[in-house]
Amino acid sequence: MNRKLVSVLLALVAVLVFFVGIVWIGGQINPSLQLDETALLRFIFVGIGLLIVFLVYLATKDSDIWEVGTREVVYMAIGAALYAIFSYIFNGTVFVVPSVSQVSLRPAIVIPMFFGFTFGPAVGLFTGAVGNMFGDALTGFGLSPQWSLGNGLVGMIAGMAWLFKDKKKSLNTVLIISVVVAAVATILYFMNRGQSNMVFYDVDNGIFGDAPISMFAGLSAVIGLVLVLIIRFVFNKNINVAAAVTWSMLGNFLGIGFAAISDIWINGFSPAVAIVGEFLPSAGPNMIFAAILVPLLVGAYDSLQTRTGR
Repeated sequence: MNRKLVSVLLALVAVLVFFVGIVWIGGQINPSLQLDETALLRFIFVGIGLLIVFLVYLATKDSDIWEVGTREVVYMAIGAALYAIFSYIFNGTVFVVPSVSQVSLRPAIVIPMFFGFTFGPAVGLFTGAVGNMFGDALTGFGLSPQWSLGNGLVGMIAGMAWLFKDKKKSLNTVLIISVVVAAVATILYFMNRGQSNMVFYDVDNGIFGDAPISMFAGLSAVIGLVLVLIIRFVFNKNINVAAAVTWSMLGNFLGIGFAAISDIWINGFSPAVAIVGEFLPSAGPNMIFAAILVPLLVGAYDSLQTRTGR
């Protein structure tokens, strides 16, 4: 059997094994981490997400971006550990990053974006998925395997930038898709202004806020999109930074979108609740940090590579 195929399959199986292990062990330690009657459906969507990744691999298997060796396994472990730790730190109970009009700022999302773009889609997938599951377990709020898989898709898609030899040509298509997603979600927001913000954590009361979504939160995807577009064109001559930010935006929209839409079936949400109440206040703020921190991380890494001659 093809070595690359085996390594990719093992990476996908490893994600699933870690998910099951975290759910089982976490439930034994902390009752709040036990899944309810939707557990099977949540894992069905995890399976759908992993199948999507495998189909993408099959369609692009000739590319070297899917190589998974010892180096990549090490980066998977480092990335997942960093994401888990920083997700825990910035979860709103350990270190509170001031929110802006119902928009909770979670800078840790740039870790799977950076690891995916820098070390490949398999590393990005594992970093985002397993790191988020561990982070949720450490936080103790509860586990959402399908949302963790969505975080994995964020990192995986960020790594797809290297699929194209001319990364600059691929950016226009990525930008168009992202603009369409942001526009559709924002239109739904204006059609559902009374929808509650389902993901905003109310630190003072210790609950997830149930107030109608604010204007800033509803427009956060567009605001984040504008920031990414600015960075994209400011770094027009630095294709690595431009590609990293642009593909991270697409990964964020599609990965978080996958997780939010899955709740239509898992939690019985309407499309408006899933998109306006979950997707917008989750994906929008992520783009703020993608625009600010991804260029810094990629630029610093490129400078390190240049100095060390790698």
